[in-house]
Amino acid sequence: MADRIVLNTVSYHGHGAIENIVPELTSRGFKKAFVTSDADLIKFGVTSKVTDLLGKADFPYTVYSDIKPNPTIENVRNGVDSFNASGADCIIAIGGGSSMDTAKAIGIIANNPEFADVRSLEGVAPTKKHAVFTIAVPTTAGTAAEVTINYVITDVEKKRKFVCVDTNDIPEIAVVDPDMMSTMPKGLTAATGMDALTHAIEGYITKGHCTISDMFHLEAIRLIARNLRGAVMNTPEGREGMALGQYIAGMGFSNVGLGIVHSMAHGLSALYDTPHGVACAILLPVGLDYNKTVSGERYRAIGRAMEVKGIDSMTDTEAAEATIAEVRKLSKDVGIPENLHGILKESDIRFLAESAYADACRPGNPRETSVEEIEELYRSQL
Repeated sequence: MADRIVLNTVSYHGHGAIENIVPELTSRGFKKAFVTSDADLIKFGVTSKVTDLLGKADFPYTVYSDIKPNPTIENVRNGVDSFNASGADCIIAIGGGSSMDTAKAIGIIANNPEFADVRSLEGVAPTKKHAVFTIAVPTTAGTAAEVTINYVITDVEKKRKFVCVDTNDIPEIAVVDPDMMSTMPKGLTAATGMDALTHAIEGYITKGHCTISDMFHLEAIRLIARNLRGAVMNTPEGREGMALGQYIAGMGFSNVGLGIVHSMAHGLSALYDTPHGVACAILLPVGLDYNKTVSGERYRAIGRAMEVKGIDSMTDTEAAEATIAEVRKLSKDVGIPENLHGILKESDIRFLAESAYADACRPGNPRETSVEEIEELYRSQL
């Protein structure tokens, strides 16, 4: 079967990349932008870095900020109504995964109104039209939502997250400017950075991996391992390295899938509102230990990319253990909790395991699993 790779039509990278937003819109004949961004980004002047450019160019725009950290069905519904009422003909998504995922869902429904029931987008929805033209501007270095064909929405009523996979949702343009990430606090930088590392590692060992995705993932792992600590300390080099590394990870995993670390993390975010990156960071070593029996030979390449000393002279088992230890060390160095103490409740484990097993990311896991085995993985973190 042929491998499929879906990427942005255009992407801009580096300091000052946002200067390309207005020219891209005007050259394509767009007249008004619908800006999606969360309230905190607006409050702290991050969103205005882009809206000021629109204002200077006399390019009309409307801002939509009814977006929660784990965006809900209601956020999407309200966003669709606001978009339809705004008269906008394009979208600019500014923020982390929450803003971009909300924008993707709004853009898809606006052009495919038969999917107005947001739940109908779960899985691989057979939409016919591409989403409203979108420029995605990440303010975090982690989700890579600007380059993926995935988005995640929280179903508050059912206490679960659902993953939507649709080639029609990918933003046509990604603008990855490290200057947009410079105000991220340490905790958020660490969490989103570990999310990016999880994307790269899970994407590298997932069942669907291919030669092209392997190339992306190994380079992403190298960049993230070298730059995340610096990004947490807000060094320019760290920010720039992470901006690029997380995007490259997205180029890979979006096209080949993930595994149980993400499927288990989704449940924690839906039930406890745990930051997605924190959940991924805590569970990544757990998932790696679980999968080493079937993918251990790939761990040496991961460890090499993370610059584990002496890994080429180790046995496969030693290399796998050293790689997992290096992941734990990076996570600890940037301040991620070591386990789920204070988050996970024993009484919720069965529900979480069932949700994780039903999650769209779980089939990509390299090792076949079960609800009962996932229960034990959660329980090991109490």
